[in-house]
Amino acid sequence: MPRLDQLLVTRGLARSRTRAQRLIRHGRVRLTESGAPLKRPGERLPETTSLTVEEDPEDRYVSRAGLKLEALIESLGFSLSGRLVLDVGQSTGGFTDCALRHGARHVIGVEVGHDQLDESLRQTPRVTCLEGLNARAMANEPRLKRVLAALEAAGPDLAVMDVSFISQTLILPELAALLPPGGELLSLVKPQFEVGRGGVNQRGLVTDPSHFDAVESRIRAACRDLDFDILHWQPSPLLGGDGNREFLLHAVRR
Repeated sequence: MPRLDQLLVTRGLARSRTRAQRLIRHGRVRLTESGAPLKRPGERLPETTSLTVEEDPEDRYVSRAGLKLEALIESLGFSLSGRLVLDVGQSTGGFTDCALRHGARHVIGVEVGHDQLDESLRQTPRVTCLEGLNARAMANEPRLKRVLAALEAAGPDLAVMDVSFISQTLILPELAALLPPGGELLSLVKPQFEVGRGGVNQRGLVTDPSHFDAVESRIRAACRDLDFDILHWQPSPLLGGDGNREFLLHAVRR
């Protein structure tokens, strides 16, 4: 008998086992006949078991990161209609998915890893995924230049960024080289990757509120030095997957 999480994926009730496990943990998977919730992803059930899955708000995009970008877009009343978007740290594609649903004409994803992008986005003509590309060296990347040439664009007019295990201050110079004057940046700031090892506890959490102010000041200074003006800064409505507080910013190149 298959595992419950695998059964959900096989039936098309969840995109992946990770998503299936989250649905189960949130109590959104039930036996159809009795309505009893199923709570263990590894529970073995007959393949003929009738299951009911309640919609999870976090499933609106291919990853919950899309909800974070959506929150910033809604706070700003921001339009992505017709924009050529560069998604730095594309990963599963939460930001890409959100950008497309808000009208972006094309999204070029930069990702240092491989095989992470959700298959539905990989098959979308409006998405280009450049894998194995370090964002610290993307401005002169030949593959990116070829994609821009094919799209008849000198560069993106909007960048969105969600990166881990690296400070955004190391990527901002590349964005300054790619975005034209008036180009915009929507970014998710993760303090745990900005404060260094001394700023996090044993669980990798930033618990000292003074660090949040220090991170904001540091990123504002880096942006200012590269001719970016930060016009908006807000807490993310969702915590990171590890429980860390995160922040969202909107910046424009002078």
